[in-house]
Amino acid sequence: MQQDPAQPTLFFPFAQPPDPGRLEEVARDVMWLRLPLPYRLDHVNIYLIKDGNGWATVDTGLGTDDCRAAWDAVLAGPLAGERLTRMVVTHYHPDHVGLAGWLAERFGLPLAMPRTEYLYSLALQYAPGDLGAEMHRPFYRRHGMPSEVTDLVLSRGHEYLRRTTGVPTTYHRIKHGDALQIDARRFAILTGGGHALEQAMLYQPEDRLFFAADQVIARISPNVSVHAMEPDLDALGIYLRSLHGLRETIPPDVLVLPGHGLPFYGLHVRIGELIEHHAQRCAEIAAACQEQSLSVAGILPHVFRRELDAHQTGFAFGEVLAHVNHMLARGELVLATDADGTDRYRTS
Repeated sequence: MQQDPAQPTLFFPFAQPPDPGRLEEVARDVMWLRLPLPYRLDHVNIYLIKDGNGWATVDTGLGTDDCRAAWDAVLAGPLAGERLTRMVVTHYHPDHVGLAGWLAERFGLPLAMPRTEYLYSLALQYAPGDLGAEMHRPFYRRHGMPSEVTDLVLSRGHEYLRRTTGVPTTYHRIKHGDALQIDARRFAILTGGGHALEQAMLYQPEDRLFFAADQVIARISPNVSVHAMEPDLDALGIYLRSLHGLRETIPPDVLVLPGHGLPFYGLHVRIGELIEHHAQRCAEIAAACQEQSLSVAGILPHVFRRELDAHQTGFAFGEVLAHVNHMLARGELVLATDADGTDRYRTS
């Protein structure tokens, strides 16, 4: 059952996700598996596409015992007697690539992945310390984060980056504009930044299927962050351009298969909602900086009014900075640096 694309609402053809260890058929020869995450966002969606006499998996899950156990349950249950053929990993975040090394070693699965996402996964695998505390500390200090909060974020908030089993030493590069053949299906590869670096999405026009990864999710806004490695990046501008490109490229009546949440119809409606969400967030920041100059840490409680744990604080900080950098690029904020080296922003 498909939504009328003229209707300005989202339609969810599946009211509930599959139970742990079970699969849900979401389209012809496409299965939906849900794996657990130990965070407020407590799951990630994996999709299995029929591939000859086996199944290709789109993403792998986090490198935890719980995710391994869920895979074991599926392979001993609904997929008993069948096999996995290959992995297509959309991006480097550990809830998507975390079990790639384990699946490759256990089943000999080849990996297809965008080059930028693969290389960043290697960087996290072989040099996690170089992307850790000492690199981030001056970054947070520059933006007004108190030292005790910085310590908390660095000791716990980046732990998720280490929840991976690595990636194989060889892979097949996929890039924007490629076609990926899986059995009789031919998927167009699209890539987009903002949430990740070069996140892959798969579009199969004949069956109206769009594997959106984390670029478009129904009920939450994908995290769009700026990190210490590229502190001045306009990540939000990159993300918004990606959304506009998707709206021009993908028709409105596809079944969207996202990395989190429920599959849905209403892609163009949701893209419009996401664009409006970020416009409202920029308006909140502009209002907060109207009367006084604020650091990113000072803006944080004006945007995220609930209590945040260390994991969430790291994401929230990066997201506020993404909006600040975007507003700077558009001339909507003015930057001034205090004598102590703290960057503060005021509405222009």
